[in-house]
Formats: sequence, structure tokens, C-alpha cells
Amino acid sequence: MILDTALLEREAAGRPVRVGMVGAGATGRAIALQLATPAPGIRLVAIANRTPERAQALKKKFGARVRPANWNETTGLLGGAGLLVNTTTLGMVGQPQLEINLRCPASLVVADLVYAPLETGLLAAARARGLRAADGLGMLLHQAVRGFELWFGVRPVVTAELRALVEADLAKK
Repeated sequence: MILDTALLEREAAGRPVRVGMVGAGATGRAIALQLATPAPGIRLVAIANRTPERAQALKKKFGARVRPANWNETTGLLGGAGLLVNTTTLGMVGQPQLEINLRCPASLVVADLVYAPLETGLLAAARARGLRAADGLGMLLHQAVRGFELWFGVRPVVTAELRALVEADLAKK
């Protein structure tokens, strides 16, 4: 699981959550699969991608809960959204920042799946507006669990201590 759907359900508090997503590559497909699978709380996933055909392909694959959007509609994704997810490399070390106007409800949760750096321009802008924000390190740690288990025969547990260790290692670079 890449996103914590239990968190989304708690945040939704019984009302449907609209999700705005930027990117339709491999990570975007994984997020779309997770969010388009019937789950309490998720109403719609609006996906903007630089190549509109990739967002259209996700709609075709995952159905009516996915709405493709043009790249220039990224700010429009936030109208009424409860969650914004960046699945692109924008904001990553060596890449340009994701430019998005965070005109949005104060309840918006911003998840940037970039983990190098942990504090992207998007997350800094979200926190400056008082929004809740989540970096991509949790995704990195959790996606490594299955590979580690297959390789070493032991299923690791992602703990606060493990996260702190990886954060410290990332800070050195």
C-alpha cells in the first residue's frame, strides 16, 4: 500500500474525498489502482499528466472513478479536493519544482511521493499555508518491505527508528 487509506477514511469523516493527482507514470498507476479500488471515502481521482493520453489510459483501466485532466488544470484539481498527490519526479533533486497554486481548502492533505529531498517546494508551500503534508519516505520504506522479505526471508517492520535512520542517511547526501 502506497497511501494510507485508513488515514483518508478518518480524514473523510463520513464524507467522500476527492483526490487530485499529478502524474500518470508507474507510481501514478499504483496510486490510481489503490484509490480507484472501491474504498470508503474516495469519490473521485482527478489525474493531470503532461501527456494527456497517459491520464486517459488510467481512466480506461480503472473506470469512472478516474477523471483525466490537462496539465494546465493542476490548480483546478484542488477545488473541493481533500488530498493532493504528486507522483511525478518534479521537485526531486536535479528536477524542476512542481509549480502548482495551492488555492485550496484548509483541510487539504498534500502528499509528495518524492523523498530526495524530503522537503520539496510543494511540501514547503503546503506547510507555509498550514496544510498537512506527507513526504515520500514512507512510500519508499513500505515498498521495500516485500523485496527485503523475499531476499532475506525476514519481513521487516517500518518503525519510527528505521525512518529516522534513513532520514539521517538522506541528510548526509
